[in-house]
Amino acid sequence: MDHKLSVLVQVDLDGRYVRLLVTGCLTEANQHALHPLIRRARTLIPPVTVSVDLTAAEHVEGSAVGQLRTAVDHDPTLEGTSPVELLLSCALPEHPEAPARMTRHLRAPGWLAA
Repeated sequence: MDHKLSVLVQVDLDGRYVRLLVTGCLTEANQHALHPLIRRARTLIPPVTVSVDLTAAEHVEGSAVGQLRTAVDHDPTLEGTSPVELLLSCALPEHPEAPARMTRHLRAPGWLAA
Protein backbone atom coordinates (compact mmCIF):
# COMPACT_ATOMS: atom_id res chain seq x y z
CA MET A 1 0.00 0.00 0.00
CA ASP A 2 1.12 3.53 -0.73
CA HIS A 3 0.65 5.61 2.43
CA LYS A 4 1.51 9.16 1.42
CA LEU A 5 0.94 12.17 3.59
CA SER A 6 0.29 15.70 2.36
CA VAL A 7 0.16 18.81 4.56
CA LEU A 8 -1.07 22.30 3.77
CA VAL A 9 -0.02 24.96 6.29
CA GLN A 10 -2.46 27.85 6.73
CA VAL A 11 -1.45 30.88 8.80
CA ASP A 12 -3.89 33.72 9.46
CA LEU A 13 -2.81 37.29 8.75
CA ASP A 14 -2.32 38.11 12.44
CA GLY A 15 -0.22 34.98 12.99
CA ARG A 16 -2.36 33.88 15.93
CA TYR A 17 -3.75 30.74 14.28
CA VAL A 18 -1.91 28.03 12.38
CA ARG A 19 -3.79 25.14 10.80
CA LEU A 20 -2.04 22.07 9.42
CA LEU A 21 -4.48 20.45 7.01
CA VAL A 22 -3.48 16.81 6.57
CA THR A 23 -4.63 14.71 3.61
CA GLY A 24 -3.63 11.25 2.47
CA CYS A 25 -2.84 8.52 4.98
CA LEU A 26 -1.62 9.02 8.55
CA THR A 27 0.11 5.87 9.79
CA GLU A 28 2.51 4.86 12.54
CA ALA A 29 5.28 4.86 9.93
CA ASN A 30 4.74 8.41 8.68
CA GLN A 31 3.26 10.35 11.63
CA HIS A 32 6.76 11.48 12.62
CA ALA A 33 6.84 13.69 9.49
CA LEU A 34 4.37 16.02 11.22
CA HIS A 35 6.61 16.60 14.26
CA PRO A 36 8.91 19.28 12.75
CA LEU A 37 5.94 21.06 11.15
CA ILE A 38 4.09 21.19 14.46
CA ARG A 39 7.25 22.29 16.28
CA ARG A 40 7.80 25.11 13.78
CA ALA A 41 4.17 26.22 13.97
CA ARG A 42 4.24 26.34 17.78
CA THR A 43 7.25 28.66 17.82
CA LEU A 44 6.08 31.19 15.21
CA ILE A 45 4.60 33.97 17.34
CA PRO A 46 3.67 32.85 20.84
CA PRO A 47 0.93 32.48 21.85
CA VAL A 48 -0.21 30.85 18.62
CA THR A 49 -3.11 28.42 18.36
CA VAL A 50 -2.04 25.34 16.38
CA SER A 51 -4.60 22.93 14.92
CA VAL A 52 -3.70 19.70 13.19
CA ASP A 53 -6.76 18.97 11.05
CA LEU A 54 -7.04 15.26 10.20
CA THR A 55 -10.68 15.42 9.08
CA ALA A 56 -9.73 15.43 5.37
CA ALA A 57 -7.36 12.45 5.61
CA GLU A 58 -8.31 9.37 3.60
CA HIS A 59 -6.97 6.94 6.21
CA VAL A 60 -6.03 7.52 9.86
CA GLU A 61 -4.60 4.84 12.15
CA GLY A 62 -5.66 5.23 15.77
CA SER A 63 -2.22 4.18 16.96
CA ALA A 64 -0.65 6.91 14.80
CA VAL A 65 -2.88 9.54 16.45
CA GLY A 66 -1.80 8.25 19.86
CA GLN A 67 1.89 8.41 18.94
CA LEU A 68 1.47 11.90 17.51
CA ARG A 69 -0.34 13.12 20.63
CA THR A 70 2.35 11.65 22.89
CA ALA A 71 5.15 13.22 20.85
CA VAL A 72 3.46 16.63 20.89
CA ASP A 73 2.65 16.54 24.60
CA HIS A 74 6.08 15.32 25.71
CA ASP A 75 8.43 17.38 23.52
CA PRO A 76 10.91 18.84 26.05
CA THR A 77 12.09 21.51 23.60
CA LEU A 78 8.63 23.10 23.50
CA GLU A 79 7.78 23.49 27.18
CA GLY A 80 5.83 26.69 27.73
CA THR A 81 4.70 27.02 24.11
CA SER A 82 1.16 26.92 22.82
CA PRO A 83 -0.87 23.71 22.98
CA VAL A 84 -1.74 21.70 19.89
CA GLU A 85 -5.29 20.73 18.99
CA LEU A 86 -5.87 17.54 16.97
CA LEU A 87 -9.07 17.65 14.92
CA LEU A 88 -10.47 14.22 14.02
CA SER A 89 -13.60 12.82 12.42
CA CYS A 90 -16.00 10.98 14.73
CA ALA A 91 -14.91 7.69 13.13
CA LEU A 92 -11.37 7.24 11.86
CA PRO A 93 -11.45 6.59 8.11
CA GLU A 94 -10.25 3.18 6.96
CA HIS A 95 -7.89 2.77 4.04
CA PRO A 96 -9.76 2.25 0.75
CA GLU A 97 -9.19 -1.04 -1.03
CA ALA A 98 -6.42 -1.00 -3.61
CA PRO A 99 -7.54 -1.52 -7.21
CA ALA A 100 -6.86 -4.93 -8.72
CA ARG A 101 -3.70 -5.08 -10.80
CA MET A 102 -3.79 -5.77 -14.51
CA THR A 103 -2.47 -9.19 -15.31
CA ARG A 104 -2.27 -8.71 -19.08
CA HIS A 105 -0.68 -5.81 -20.87
CA LEU A 106 -2.59 -4.35 -23.76
CA ARG A 107 -0.69 -3.67 -26.95
CA ALA A 108 -1.59 -1.59 -29.92
CA PRO A 109 -2.40 -3.57 -33.09
CA GLY A 110 0.66 -4.12 -35.25
CA TRP A 111 3.08 -3.65 -32.37
CA LEU A 112 5.81 -6.28 -32.50
CA ALA A 113 7.57 -7.63 -29.46
CA ALA A 114 11.33 -7.92 -29.75
